[in-house]
Amino acid sequence: MIEDDCANTGIPLPNVTSGVLSKVIEYCKKHAESSAPDNKDRAGNDALKTFDAKFIDVDQSLLFDLILDYLSEPLQTIYPKKKRTVADMIKGKTPEEVRKIFNIVNDYNKEDEAEVRGENAWAFE
Repeated sequence: MIEDDCANTGIPLPNVTSGVLSKVIEYCKKHAESSAPDNKDRAGNDALKTFDAKFIDVDQSLLFDLILDYLSEPLQTIYPKKKRTVADMIKGKTPEEVRKIFNIVNDYNKEDEAEVRGENAWAFE
């Protein structure tokens, strides 16, 4: 039984954006519907696989947010697909190109970066 004030009380989710929460709710609803006792047919399973494949077809920013572990537990079944999508995006890219994709600021100055590259030359072969 829900007490009077519980229904109107918000639950703080400081590290989750509304876009991510919306996608997680969409995912959970679809999977809950497909796991209903009256929905165990092959067509339902195929539809769910199609849904999962399309679920990660989102803009880059939202994809990166979904990959973070904020709410990953209900998304474990498609998690490898999300990671693969990001891996494909950076495959063959230079460090500078990867920084641009992920909006990462290089915190090394040119001298420090040259030193690190020299100490770890094997990684750049």
